[in-house]
Amino acid sequence: MSEAAAGRRTAPVAAGPGLPPEDLPKIYRTMLLARLMDERCLSLQRQGRIGFYVPLQGQEAAQVACAWALEPTDWVFPAYRELGIALVRGIPLTTLFDQFIGNAGDILKGRQMPNHYGSRDHRFVTASSPVGTQIIHAVGAAMAAQRHRDPIVTITFFGDGTTSSNDFHSGLNFAGVFHTPTIFFCQNNQWAISMPREHQTRSETLAVKGTAYGVPGVVVDGMDAHAVYRAVREARSRALSGGGPTLIEAQVYRLGPHSTSDDPKRYRTDAEMAEWRARDPVERLKGELVRSGQLTEADDEKLKEELRTEIGAALKQAESTAAVDPLTIFDDVFAVRTPRLDAEREELRPYSAPGSGGHP
Repeated sequence: MSEAAAGRRTAPVAAGPGLPPEDLPKIYRTMLLARLMDERCLSLQRQGRIGFYVPLQGQEAAQVACAWALEPTDWVFPAYRELGIALVRGIPLTTLFDQFIGNAGDILKGRQMPNHYGSRDHRFVTASSPVGTQIIHAVGAAMAAQRHRDPIVTITFFGDGTTSSNDFHSGLNFAGVFHTPTIFFCQNNQWAISMPREHQTRSETLAVKGTAYGVPGVVVDGMDAHAVYRAVREARSRALSGGGPTLIEAQVYRLGPHSTSDDPKRYRTDAEMAEWRARDPVERLKGELVRSGQLTEADDEKLKEELRTEIGAALKQAESTAAVDPLTIFDDVFAVRTPRLDAEREELRPYSAPGSGGHP
């Protein structure tokens, strides 16, 4: 058995209808946008125009189809690779680029890592580097919604490596005990940076880890948008009806590096990459649309050009936005700045003015 095949273990899968046929062109467009945006951001980091990036190539179907199955009122607790989720939620490209750059348009005011974006307006919680922390936050928010009788679910995203973290086990235990309306969405991309899935755990699947906490687990082919959509819709319906949480393991593959600080050629074989690349989720959905007559190769090339133009325009706007004002460092610590903070702010002001040498 190859390393790639070893990661494709089976478990109960969701039944029911797949994605609405009329939505498939829009879903493909979003997946393609995520792929092209991903490629552009990798290039921007290599050029020194953004400082850091975590790619998602290979995980577009798992993310876009999952987000498609949610409602705008649901709260998303991402890890740091969920660009596809952000696009479905409606976060504008310019907003994302502003956060990648950390300019004055960044709603986080340049205080996060370049790839740790978020938006309260879109119920997309800001990402954090420590793995697993978002899991317990999602459970806590679900408990609050439950007590307020707010008919929503929370969903949290993480990778295969995070299933070995303390917060994963604490989160599932609390969710199981309190029967929270939470969806745990594990994107098993087969590698926790350089550690392969088979060295991560002896569990037959990652989804089965929920059994000990009374949380049902489901394994789906994360390269199949229809399978992901079915699993998430079923989990959401179950949560809202009082059935409690669900752990979904979407078996995918990270086609790119873990981050722009990683070189996957040091630990992955070309044969493994070729096996998984043959299952490319973007090409898979494209093939379905071509076979059904909803897309032609000419249409696809035109769409790619349109999306590249859209990405380019958003990037141009973000790069033309001024840098963050250094004086904002004193904001948002307290609802009202203290006298001492005001004094320190005024002391810094001469050094933060344009042309002072302390401001770009």
